[in-house]
Amino acid sequence: MRITGLQMDIEWSSPRANIESAESLLQSSAKSDLYILPETWSTGFAIDPRGIAESDGITLQWMRTTSHRLDAALCGSLSIYESDRYYNRHYFVFPDGTYTWYDKHHLFVPGHEDKYYTPGKTRTVVSWRGVRFLLATCYDLRFPVWSRYAGDYDAIIYVANWPLPRISAWETLLRARAIENQCFVAGVNRVGRDPYNTYGGGSAVISPKGEVLSKLSEDMEGLVSEEIDMNSLLHFREKFKVLEDRD
Repeated sequence: MRITGLQMDIEWSSPRANIESAESLLQSSAKSDLYILPETWSTGFAIDPRGIAESDGITLQWMRTTSHRLDAALCGSLSIYESDRYYNRHYFVFPDGTYTWYDKHHLFVPGHEDKYYTPGKTRTVVSWRGVRFLLATCYDLRFPVWSRYAGDYDAIIYVANWPLPRISAWETLLRARAIENQCFVAGVNRVGRDPYNTYGGGSAVISPKGEVLSKLSEDMEGLVSEEIDMNSLLHFREKFKVLEDRD
């Protein structure tokens, strides 16, 4: 399976402009089975989402239409207003128009995200073309227990708006999550600035051994793309059975 992450410079509170940016990146991409967009990629990361969060479904509909057109899955999170609540919702969209989602569990308390958003209560694992993906969002990366392998996934997807001053933690934790869970990890971050932060890029695909298979720099839009081989994963887990000794 080939997965491709879109490292974007997100325009603040402008879904249509960000859809155009995503389209431009997709046009330059080789054929993939899965395309991954950053956290809150249509609006930017708004701690206070009032007036910014989406409620009309325009971006989700674009994801559904694009998934069908490309015959590939699309995922990424959106700031959503629904039933008088806000959610940082990580959608996973299939080519047949169906979709599932994961609501971010670890809200960014240091930035007061928890004052506005409702946290998700359950993990979400999605099966797509023979690979099981655990969906996760940004701050979740710091909490290994939440992402701990329980025999239920082959790869973790982390979508993020991870600031540049903490980019070394992003790089280290992506590798740690891959090593401790013997899984592939795809981390897709944004670049550029918004009213609050400068963002660090560094989108990457990590092997189950913690090797960086593909990576983008911290200051450029672009694509990070890699073929993930399930046979090599299964062979490694069978040969080096450290997961059987997990707590």
